[in-house]
Amino acid sequence: MIQQILFAIVAIAVFGFAFDRYNKIYRNIRLGKDYDTSGSEAARMKNMLLVAFGQKKMFKRLIPALLHLCVYIAFVVTQIELIEILIDGFTGNHRYFYPLLSSISIGGFDMYWFIISSIEGLSVLALVATFAFLARRNLLKIPRFRMSEMKGWPKIDGNVILMLEIILVTCIFTMNAADDALYRLGHTHTNGLHHEVGSFGFAVTAPLGDLMYQFFGQFDEMGIWMLEILERAGWWGHILVVFLFLGYLPFSKHLHIMLAFPNTYFAPLNSRGEMENMPDVMNEVKMMMGLTDMDGSMDDPGDELPEFGAKDIFGLSWKNILDSYTCTECGRCTSVCPANVTGKKLSPRKVVMAVRDRAEEVGTKIDSGDYDANNFDDGKSLFDYISREEIHACTTCNACVEACPVMINPLEPILKMRRYEILTESAGPGDWVPMFTSIENGGSPWQVADARDKWATDATKENE
Repeated sequence: MIQQILFAIVAIAVFGFAFDRYNKIYRNIRLGKDYDTSGSEAARMKNMLLVAFGQKKMFKRLIPALLHLCVYIAFVVTQIELIEILIDGFTGNHRYFYPLLSSISIGGFDMYWFIISSIEGLSVLALVATFAFLARRNLLKIPRFRMSEMKGWPKIDGNVILMLEIILVTCIFTMNAADDALYRLGHTHTNGLHHEVGSFGFAVTAPLGDLMYQFFGQFDEMGIWMLEILERAGWWGHILVVFLFLGYLPFSKHLHIMLAFPNTYFAPLNSRGEMENMPDVMNEVKMMMGLTDMDGSMDDPGDELPEFGAKDIFGLSWKNILDSYTCTECGRCTSVCPANVTGKKLSPRKVVMAVRDRAEEVGTKIDSGDYDANNFDDGKSLFDYISREEIHACTTCNACVEACPVMINPLEPILKMRRYEILTESAGPGDWVPMFTSIENGGSPWQVADARDKWATDATKENE
């Protein structure tokens, strides 16, 4: 009973903390502008199933894709055992699913044995993949993991999750092996069992359980007491790591485990090279040319000009901010960026991470009560996180968009910041100004003395 109460207190506290944190992330995402979610629902569902669930884009790089697949499948299937542990924790039972599943036979094995043994097998593969990922991050010195934006917390974050994964798998094996040894000794669990005492003999932990049985069986009651401690340590260790992971996830790049699904679902359905239209610009051009809007009304020339592009996260769409929280920080976008490859400062990954960092800063200041979300101004902007040199270096080739395994678009924030700089601030790189001046004065990006349509006028005169 004491364990049930303790478990309930810890679980409710963790779920409450996690709900509050996830709610703040949702609030931060909604700080962005509206985003058009129209389009084929079937196409959106297809994207989500193939890319988020099916890991389709991961397999452009086979080795990390296979390693990630091992961890991913183990994570999904292990939820069965996690659900059982949660039920056991709240009800005070032990292996709640055993009576139901053990009565079902698969190839001569009972269903419960088959499921737990499958989980153990997948956990071994996940453990191997975890060590491989640790080696890739810390020993192999892969360039995309060693860039400037990956120093400090991003590097620590990647290693923390991998270490937690190792602890999680170790706890699962310890719990199952100790349980098996206890059952071999004919000992019922202190919380009570809903099945006859016997040996599970799970596929992976059977040898370890046999060793525990032989060693601790020599100590009679003391051995049983020590096995109970090991079993409970494994059980509590497993669930506490899960709770820690749940509370830690909102602060980690591994939030993509949850957000990859909505992010791929709401990904644009248009072609990669199609840029977002700006109706405000179109209407201003119509006004300058004396044209009317589609409804026949003229814009009031006295109206204040709108703010073009994005200076801060409020000028981005909520999908752009969702992108930033979904980012896996894998660096595939940066590794294929031609600007970055040629030594320029631009890193698409850093741009996306900067959007998330700014959203977090704004959200924290709103929570402090010193700032109003509807009229926020702390004297800072995205330009304090992303330099103008970075956004000028982008060639808009869409290589980063194509490379992202969860369909993030790093190009959109870059374009929106460019538009703000050029259209709202009337600024930009010095070597771009002559082009803008030529377009404004002559309708052509090239500086020529004659008007752009002079050739047509001359041809008309000659024909006359």
